[in-house]
This record gives sequence, C-alpha cells and structure tokens, in this order.
Amino acid sequence: MKRHTLSLKATLAIMIMLTVSVITFAQKPTSQHLIFKGVPITGTLIDYVFKMKQNGFSHIATKDGTAILQGDFAGYKNCVVGVSTLKQKDLVYQIAVAFPDRETWSTLYENYSSLKELLTEKYGKPSTEVEKFDDEGEDDHGKMYQVQR
Repeated sequence: MKRHTLSLKATLAIMIMLTVSVITFAQKPTSQHLIFKGVPITGTLIDYVFKMKQNGFSHIATKDGTAILQGDFAGYKNCVVGVSTLKQKDLVYQIAVAFPDRETWSTLYENYSSLKELLTEKYGKPSTEVEKFDDEGEDDHGKMYQVQR
C-alpha cells in the first residue's frame, strides 16, 4: 500500500512540475526571478531554507543538494516541498511540491483542477495542454488505479 502512496505523490509532483515548467517557458523573458511563497527562487540552499522557515515551513532534511520542507501551499496543509540546487553549484533552481494524498479520483481531480486554475490565472493559459487516460471509459476506481501505478 505504501508503494502506491509514494507513486501517487511522485505523480502529483511531476504533474505540478510539468505544469509550472510549461507556464514558465511560456512567459516572456524578464530580469526577475520566479517566486515561490514570496521567496525568489535564487541564492544558496541554506539561505533559501532559512527564508522558507521564516514563511512557516519546517525543514525535514537535506541530502545531495535537495532540501525537504513541509508546510502549507495554495490552501493545502502539510505539503512536502523539495528545493533543489544545480549539481555543480549551490544555487537553488527548482521547487517541487507533493500535495497530501487523496483516496478518491473525484477528490484528486478536484484538487488538480483547482491548482490548474490557480496557475492559469497567475501565469496565463499554457500554449499546449494534454489531459488523457489510456482508457477514457474508466470509472473513478480505474482512473485512481492508473494514477497509482
């Protein structure tokens, strides 16, 4: 059962990262850094973690250039946030969010739609968008199974 939970968290994190990546690349070039929870995504990992702790996040661990934090994001409690640095430099460049687990497809899809709407409102509509299941006729249980594998 735990294997499915980790798979679901990883899937959600990837979905959010892909959405943010598409939106980011669709943006016009600017001299400003992207911001996560009011903190520009720049600087050293220690400095970034310190600023996130000031924003109410708890520092769980740091390993191999990635800090794991926990806190509230976009109205969701107890999200797990990964903050990564470039391989050869101590420079923050990536943020990934794993949202709390959902047990039903309807709840998961509602959360996804809400986040997608929030990101679209903030950054604009992505140039390309794909939402598809292998078998569109799946019921809620079948869709949840596909997400978990």
